[in-house]
Amino acid sequence: MSREQNAGGSHSIKIDNSSFERVEQFKYLGTNLTNQNSIHEKIKSVLKSGNACYHSVQNLLSSSSLHKNVKIKIYRTILLAVVLYGCDTWSLTLRDERRLMVFENRLLRKIFGSKRDEVTGEWRKLHNEELNDLYCSPNTIRIMKPRRMR
Repeated sequence: MSREQNAGGSHSIKIDNSSFERVEQFKYLGTNLTNQNSIHEKIKSVLKSGNACYHSVQNLLSSSSLHKNVKIKIYRTILLAVVLYGCDTWSLTLRDERRLMVFENRLLRKIFGSKRDEVTGEWRKLHNEELNDLYCSPNTIRIMKPRRMR
């Protein structure tokens, strides 16, 4: 095996009689891999897929005729499965974790709806703490950590 540098500055690796070009990023099994081991683009792609999936079941999640427990089951079985697909190999930064939590909280707000303020009588969005109290299941990050450890 040998490494060669062309006049243009690009590197290549030669193994036996085959030469491989060094690239900054490439797509492998649907994931963009970079030489920086960054998954920011993967998180963007996963959240985009999650949003598309949400829009396909939006009528169910915003329906007043379905009980909240059914909506939670739809969220956990369909939406979380899409968002967490392949998360076993992710090395998340705090920024990525925050983006996933924002996505989850936004969907939970859609499921649980708004709340009437007891003091002013106006409707308002639920705060994150209230969402955590209503949604008793572990959040996305707490689901991912044991998967990565396995």
